[in-house]
Amino acid sequence: MDEKDWIEFKRKLKSKTDIDLDLYKEPQMKRRIGNLVTRSNAKSFVEYFENVAKDKDEFAAFIEYLTINVSEFYRTPDKFAKLETDVIPDLLKRSSKLNIWSAGCSIGAEPYSLSMIMKEITPGKRHRILATDLDIEILAKAKKGVYMENEIKSLSPERRQKYFDKLPDDKYAVKEDVKSCIEFKRHNLLKDPFEKDFDLILCRNVVIYFTEEAKDQLYTRFFEALKPGGILFVGATEAILNFRKMGYTSYQPFFYQRPL
Repeated sequence: MDEKDWIEFKRKLKSKTDIDLDLYKEPQMKRRIGNLVTRSNAKSFVEYFENVAKDKDEFAAFIEYLTINVSEFYRTPDKFAKLETDVIPDLLKRSSKLNIWSAGCSIGAEPYSLSMIMKEITPGKRHRILATDLDIEILAKAKKGVYMENEIKSLSPERRQKYFDKLPDDKYAVKEDVKSCIEFKRHNLLKDPFEKDFDLILCRNVVIYFTEEAKDQLYTRFFEALKPGGILFVGATEAILNFRKMGYTSYQPFFYQRPL
């Protein structure tokens, strides 16, 4: 597995999926994908790619692994508590209808959590939640909104009963009124245009393997996509050290605001 092999692998991947590995940290991605190559007994990155590309399910599993689709409802509960008690009430003082973006929404736990929160804070009020991800297969699961019991273990019994319908085989389906305000859409954060005028953007546990340059570009574009006074909410290990340089002010730890 020499450098030419890696370069050709990246070219093939970008051509087929639009995922540009040059925007990701190379040592980490090489190691993650190299583990797959070794386990598959392929002799090169290219051989591995060509093998998995022949099988739709295998290729979907590879892309899911590559894009790190890990999510859960109300992930990092103390931060979601701040979202409920401080951030959203402050945003509602300026706008009665919020425009929210869950970027890198994975299996849908985050946008559904947001929908539940909005229903509790503003009963009867309809807000807009855009939920995007790069992985088409994962988006299909998110849109379907059916989860195994272990996937909703972090939900309180009250929320589980209120917002989900119990199905056979220990499955739970998100109720239609929770789904109704969410728009699921495929989107490449590192390439595609961004919408504007968001009150709140969540991008949590998405950028772990991005290069520093890619992160800076992304957070700058999020800044431009926020309304004045809008807030960016990042993951618990993703503090933005140079947020002032990008124009943000610190609202709270892991919450960054575009000044009014």
